[in-house]
Amino acid sequence: MAIMKGPQAFPRAEYLRRLATVKSEMARREVDAFVVTSWANITYLTGNVTRMHSLHGLVVSLHEEEPTLVVRGMDAPGCIHQTFLDRGKVIGYPESLIGKPDKNGFDAVIDAIYDLGVASRGLGLELGNLPAPAAEKFRRRLPEAKIIDCTKTIDWIRGIKSDLEIAVMREAASIADAAIARAAEVIRPGVREADAVAEITAAQIRGPNGGPAGTNLKPFLMCSSPRTGTPHILWSEDVFREGSQINIELSGHRHNYVAPIMRTFSIGVPSDRLHRLHEAEVSAMDAALNAVRPGRTCSDVANAFYRTLEKHGFKKESRCGYAIGIDWMEPTASLADGDMTELKPNMTFHLMLGNWLDEDFGYVISESICVTDTGVEVLTQAPRKLFQL
Repeated sequence: MAIMKGPQAFPRAEYLRRLATVKSEMARREVDAFVVTSWANITYLTGNVTRMHSLHGLVVSLHEEEPTLVVRGMDAPGCIHQTFLDRGKVIGYPESLIGKPDKNGFDAVIDAIYDLGVASRGLGLELGNLPAPAAEKFRRRLPEAKIIDCTKTIDWIRGIKSDLEIAVMREAASIADAAIARAAEVIRPGVREADAVAEITAAQIRGPNGGPAGTNLKPFLMCSSPRTGTPHILWSEDVFREGSQINIELSGHRHNYVAPIMRTFSIGVPSDRLHRLHEAEVSAMDAALNAVRPGRTCSDVANAFYRTLEKHGFKKESRCGYAIGIDWMEPTASLADGDMTELKPNMTFHLMLGNWLDEDFGYVISESICVTDTGVEVLTQAPRKLFQL
């Protein structure tokens, strides 16, 4: 029997709107066909959330309403089930292209380009996402095509969300808030970090009571004393102790849209240094949020934060945020000094104020935010405090 279509995260009209925006940019750049290989961008244009571990490509043609998705044969049913695409627009290639030294899934993508009749026209590739041998294969097998580098073209387009996307990101934020609330309940002296993580992860999947469930999951980051100066490590088999500080960075996931959040916890009375840093960061966060409005730049927001933090006697060396959306980080705008990206309504960011001062001491707090017509909406709503347990 044929697999049925599953529930769609967005209506067909939303995906066609996104495709129309991409096609408008393609026409401007004289690109007749655009081969999209970024997993996040394929999700954006089709609704597919299957993690495809084999080579794949989405061919967007100016001459076709729907794009053509080329995937490994075993992944095709999942793509038919999850996407808005007509069944005939999902092509599953054979196992004879798997594990071969001279052929692979990109050969099937190139065959699809020939079938669409666009092999001798402007061809857009996300060259920044392709290994050199893959790029060479496209050039060799499509000698008449004019190859145009379209790396990050779609990433920048999806930087401005639709109202439907913002609604999904609010749901993701509510899941993140529920996970932080659960962390405050389960972090206690004598509890293994791994056991606490299991409980917090369950909250990321269940979501808030009566609210949306998490539909995906990324392992979150957690470190406790004396490892709080290390931002990007996972939990351990150690136990929490009286006097421990715990830093957490996690997220809510909804249809592959992500809302991250960071919070700091202290078992017992926090040190004076930690308390002072927390107060400084919260004050600087308020300054950054007050600087967010359309027409301002990412640099304006960042420098409002940096100036305020320095008035409190602290400095932060790294950027204080980045664009977010599908699959966490969008590789585009940074909330950093010198980034002159103009803020526009429905841009979304992780205002990320992690600050790692010493090898054994750091602090984290953050919010997922959305630029509005007049200022900012903070999507995450967990208490903006230093949690004392």
